[in-house]
Amino acid sequence: MRMTRGLYLGAAMLALALAMAGPSTQINAQTPPALNVGAAEIGGIVTGPTGPEAGVWVIAETTDLPTKYAKIVVTDDQGRYMIPELPKAKYKVWVRGYGLVDSAKVDGEPGKLTNLTAVKAPNEAAAAEYYPQGYWYALMKFPDKSEFPGTGDSGNRIPNSMRSQHQWLDSIKTNGCWGCHGLGNKATRTIPEDLGSFENSHAAWTRRIQSGQAMSSMIATINRFGAQRGISYFADWTDRIAKGELPFAKPERPQGIERNIVVTLWDWGREKAYLHDQISTDRRNPRVNANGKLYGSPEYSTDWIPILDPVTHTRSEVKIGVLDPKTPSSKDDPMAPSPYYGEEKIWDSQTNSHNPMMDQLGRTWFTSQVRPAETEPFCQQGSSHPSAKAFPTKQASRHAAMYDPKANKFTLVATCFGTHHLHFAEDTNNTLWFSGGAQVLGWINTKMLDETGDTQKSQGWTAFVVDTNGDGKRGEYTEPNQPLDPTKDRRLSVGTYGIGVAPDGGVWTTVRVFPGFIMRTVPGNDPSNTALTEIYEVPSDDAKTPGYGPRGMDVDRNGVVWTPLSSGHMASFDRRKCKVLNGPTAASGRHCPEGWTLYPFPGPKLTGDAGTGSAEASYYTWVDQHDTLGLGKDVPFATGNQNESIIALKDGKMVNFVVPYPMGFFAKLVDGRIDDPNGGWKGRGMWASSGNRTPFHGEGIGKGDVPKLVKFQMRPDPLAK
Repeated sequence: MRMTRGLYLGAAMLALALAMAGPSTQINAQTPPALNVGAAEIGGIVTGPTGPEAGVWVIAETTDLPTKYAKIVVTDDQGRYMIPELPKAKYKVWVRGYGLVDSAKVDGEPGKLTNLTAVKAPNEAAAAEYYPQGYWYALMKFPDKSEFPGTGDSGNRIPNSMRSQHQWLDSIKTNGCWGCHGLGNKATRTIPEDLGSFENSHAAWTRRIQSGQAMSSMIATINRFGAQRGISYFADWTDRIAKGELPFAKPERPQGIERNIVVTLWDWGREKAYLHDQISTDRRNPRVNANGKLYGSPEYSTDWIPILDPVTHTRSEVKIGVLDPKTPSSKDDPMAPSPYYGEEKIWDSQTNSHNPMMDQLGRTWFTSQVRPAETEPFCQQGSSHPSAKAFPTKQASRHAAMYDPKANKFTLVATCFGTHHLHFAEDTNNTLWFSGGAQVLGWINTKMLDETGDTQKSQGWTAFVVDTNGDGKRGEYTEPNQPLDPTKDRRLSVGTYGIGVAPDGGVWTTVRVFPGFIMRTVPGNDPSNTALTEIYEVPSDDAKTPGYGPRGMDVDRNGVVWTPLSSGHMASFDRRKCKVLNGPTAASGRHCPEGWTLYPFPGPKLTGDAGTGSAEASYYTWVDQHDTLGLGKDVPFATGNQNESIIALKDGKMVNFVVPYPMGFFAKLVDGRIDDPNGGWKGRGMWASSGNRTPFHGEGIGKGDVPKLVKFQMRPDPLAK
């Protein structure tokens, strides 16, 4: 008590002395009002060399609970902080912020005032160590727009297929390297010593991309934009950083409502596994599974599904299985030794469980591999299945699985169509729609499956057919390799990625080819034969705001589509603005540029990028239809993968909610849950999981790190309890 009182008296005397020197210094030097810290809170004042530190993070972390737990808040404009609702435990508490280096970790316990001293970074290099990875990645250089189209290996070593700088950037950003892991963190902007000795950085990078079980996909990705030319840019990037080059832009500290966020983190999953994403509730009704357990998808790394109970802070797991033991495993993939795990094959998954969604009963559905890729006979030519009669299939690279926590049981469904993401419709059949089918859109009638247990009868799929003759119905169509016939409809040969279902029942999907498309499919009364599709191209040739590269997407309550673009934008598409919806021009997708609006993401631009977007390479956009965070209904949120954040578009402005610890936060999906509709901000929250394929690239760099489950809550002010 004496120490605290003395601190306040000393600060008051300092404020008085500064006030006598002139009015301009008085406001900044005033002692912030004292805080009333309750039994479940840690609070105090953060002071730096020049006074209270505003807009910096205070982190409290403990290992006293069943799993490692941390909570993070932001200081107000007077340097005060309040960490609310802390479980009883002993914590380490410290300060992190832009322009600082981490303060010493001090002991803290709920119920105690804990004032902290911020430490100014001694130089720009020390400060930049805490910048989000995108600020470092923005230093990467790329071919000038004048070098396109590429002239091949005998010319400028850019593939002939690369028609523009934007196509190159799309291949190296969201729809390339950034689709799986971050770039620009300490682990990637430097060359690991354990990789070996090499003549130069070009040779080191050539070897580096062969490391681990992702070797094949990394080599395939870099070959898309010209391996040798592409590697030369990575080598140049790391060489310049090794010589002391620093980011040319500096991130801003949290401002306004960004300071009201409360971030809670739990460890979950396995050390040698990674998480793609998680689910907490039913997208259609966020009160389902209130205060319940969350479920993750470990994709290519393991068949063990992580589970976390946020009430008891306990984690567990359950194994998802396959129908056919001959189902391929990631353990069989080729690899070169990793600088982190050597020759050990750390991934061992047959199921490749990619994306979870929860239904109205609290059961979790996954896109998951259950058998080899060749489909069963009922899917193929000659089958009596209604969908097979209309459009038979031969391959399905991923399928479906459902986990019922009450029965502790999985139901596995061998679909005739490939799956990637999934989304429930708001209909009486609780229809579950899937992206990822090669040339088809698939679904499961989950009501029928529950009633009959018949996995064959309960599923269906349809081809993508555009109404190019304009008669408003699906009829005879031309194939993609045939000339367009204005008297007939047109089938599209496309693969889909993101998916969302609008309130009117239209199923929206994204198509990841350059410059990219979104599609709307209306099922009709017999989807296998009546479904009609509309396709809309991202306006890459817009002179003022060129965009390209959609990935994950969602739909708001008005039917407006929201998707991130690898051009560094969040994009909306409002079909209501379209002057043309069908007819002969509709198959190209270029008939409604007026439906698009593009919003640049925060963060620096890429060096030499001729576009208008930032360096951000956002993976997914999710719409908070039910105001689960507190910013309002229908606010779109994007995963800020280069900003290490979740980014909201509120009233036309970007709001950037950074997760500062551990550095490298990389989400692939967000969802929101209402645990108590009468509980104010405490009864609501948004959830995400770190989705980086490389947990060993995290803040600690190396073995031992595990994925994090993250909860975001929005207080009315930075000191609310």
